[in-house]
This record gives sequence, structure tokens and C-alpha cells, in this order.
Amino acid sequence: MSIRTIARRAALTGATVAAALALAGCSGGDDHRAGSGHQTPATGGASADASTAAEFGDADVLFAQMMIPHHEQAVQMSELAATRAQDAEVKRLAAQIKAAQAPEIATMTAWLTAWGRPVPSGSPAHGHGSEAEHDMPGMMSDEDLAELAAASGAEFDRRFVTMMIEHHEGAITMAEDEIAKGKNPEVKALAQQIRTTQRAEIDTMRKMLARR
Repeated sequence: MSIRTIARRAALTGATVAAALALAGCSGGDDHRAGSGHQTPATGGASADASTAAEFGDADVLFAQMMIPHHEQAVQMSELAATRAQDAEVKRLAAQIKAAQAPEIATMTAWLTAWGRPVPSGSPAHGHGSEAEHDMPGMMSDEDLAELAAASGAEFDRRFVTMMIEHHEGAITMAEDEIAKGKNPEVKALAQQIRTTQRAEIDTMRKMLARR
């Protein structure tokens, strides 16, 4: 085989490799674009991960920023029931509220973090700053919480149930606002879950008050 033939074959091989690399480069560029932004749904992973790829709006962000401190206050009130409540049903309800709302706080915190939005922190009674400084319906004042913490027995039960009904009604108002204005399907689904769960708990608490 002549040197000229070998050189010709080497040149053809090099051109083939270069073409293959060029095609791979184009393909890789398309994949990167498809995987960026909020338009491409995520596949697999946790619920919060899926939400990072979905479209979200101001209503979704505000809902999470307001509902986190709202839930934290409900958990704070529920924790008091363990040592102050007299009625076993009140204690069970308080434990149920804490068990439901603590994981929801974690979920909403993960959403805000993934979206690059501020996560509220501080005293629940003061709205945690940021956009959550808007009035949050149903929130108890520091004085309300102090009075609840100072009560015990039947008096605590009455105060807890009365305050939690108002607190739940506020959460339902916020949830319905998200259902009407939100864009992110997972945030809207959580809002619907909160509305359903807390309506049922309000019915239970009203029956408790009616027996007293």
C-alpha cells in the first residue's frame, strides 16, 4: 500500500470522527436547553423536586411564605396540649394537627428554597417578615398565646379549641386564595388538602364545644 493511499484513508477517518463529535455536540446542547427553566417537568424524585421544574407564580410563593409561620403557630399551640389539656380528645386532635402540619412546613420550605425565594423565620405571631408580612388570617397574637400557655385543664381545652377553630378558618381562607390564583399544580394540591383536612377538624372541634 502506497504512502499516498494510507494518507487518504487517514484523512477520511479523521473527517468521520469530526462529524460524529459535531453531531454529539449538537445533541448535548439540545438536551441542556430542554432541561433548563420552569417549562420542563422533572421526572422522579421528591415532590419538592418536581415543583422546581413546574411553573410557579407570586401567589404560590406568597402562599408558602405565609402558610409556613401559620402552620408553625398551630404546631406551637398543639405542643402545649400535651401537658395542659385535660380532655383526651383534645390531646389526640392536637397530636393529629402537629403530625399533619410539621411535614407540610418541610415541603413548603423545600419549595421556597428550590425557587430561590426567602424562607420565613422568626416569631410566628409577627409574620416572619418578607412578603409574609401581609395579614395572615387566623393568627394568634403573643398575648393570645401567653393566655393559652397559662391555662390548664378544662380552661385550656376550651381556649385551645376556640382558638384553633379561628386559626383553621384563616388557613382555609389562605388555601382558597391559592386555589384560585396559584399556578403550581403541587402547591394548589397542598392548598386543597389543607382546606379539606382543616374543614373536617373544624367540624370536630365545634362538636367538642357543643358538648361543654
